[in-house]
Amino acid sequence: MARSEVVLLGTAGGPRLRANRAGVSSAVVVDGALYLVDFGYGACRQVKLAGLDFGRLRAGFVTHLHSDHLADLANLLLFGWYENLEAVTAPVRLVGPGSRGAVPPAAPGADEAAVVSPERPMPGFTDLVDGLWRAFATDINDRLRDNHRRHPSDLLATSDITLPDEVRFDPDADAAPAMQPFPVYADDRVAVSAILVQHAPMAPAYAFRFDTPDGAVVFSGDTGPCDNLVTLATGADVLVHEVIDEQWVARHYGDATDPVGRAMLAHHTTAHTAISDTGRIAEKAGVRTLVLHHFVPGEIDRPRWHEAGDHFSGRLVVGADLDRIPLPR
Repeated sequence: MARSEVVLLGTAGGPRLRANRAGVSSAVVVDGALYLVDFGYGACRQVKLAGLDFGRLRAGFVTHLHSDHLADLANLLLFGWYENLEAVTAPVRLVGPGSRGAVPPAAPGADEAAVVSPERPMPGFTDLVDGLWRAFATDINDRLRDNHRRHPSDLLATSDITLPDEVRFDPDADAAPAMQPFPVYADDRVAVSAILVQHAPMAPAYAFRFDTPDGAVVFSGDTGPCDNLVTLATGADVLVHEVIDEQWVARHYGDATDPVGRAMLAHHTTAHTAISDTGRIAEKAGVRTLVLHHFVPGEIDRPRWHEAGDHFSGRLVVGADLDRIPLPR
């Protein structure tokens, strides 16, 4: 077994249920220590199928607050309780984006007044997790008393990512200004840094880099082509990058005249990365291996994912659930 490796737990992108792929989630394993990136639907089950141990979990990282990256987060506690999470000797650090502030402008034709939870319409990561515990309080309080479970605060410690003061982030006008990576976590196995990427209007959105004794791996998160990602990934051994089939997008939304179709076209073409561009980004960053995941669509009759290799001179991996990619020593 490799000392350090990336495990693709789930590789489907978007808020849809796929027959052949779990929701987007990845693991980094460094000399037995476990780190998770995103919690798409089924992530906790995929940890189990991959033979990984929640008792070795040290930290989890959320790239942004879209549901397809968060759907299984509550299960980390609710089911992790019974899957050895209580073996952790210190609370697992959970790190994610803070609030964007105000709600984003509505897409053309959408209702500007439509807001859920107007008293707190854009909670950041810490508030989101607190809301999950409140929502499941009946279950949690019952199991604390009836099953002698450890309190959630003994197992999980959440924090919002704080941007450096010099970064001029504006969620509406400039969601990914040019910047340098900055640290968000470190222990004796890894150092994790982050940078803003272009997934507006969902903002802030981050990519993460894990530097380990065996090499470096970068996770793009959801993003359109973005110079910040190249900055973060330069010299990395592995780049795990989202991908969208732009021809599929054109077939489904290119002729749309209704507001929903036009909004979907705008989102897919500006907030995600086409197949060829993933190869160009990896080539520009000089990474050794490009791994595609977060596939949109998750299922397709004639996949074109291999075409990323037309623009990349390194090794290309078209990811599948439970693939393992070792980091070089």
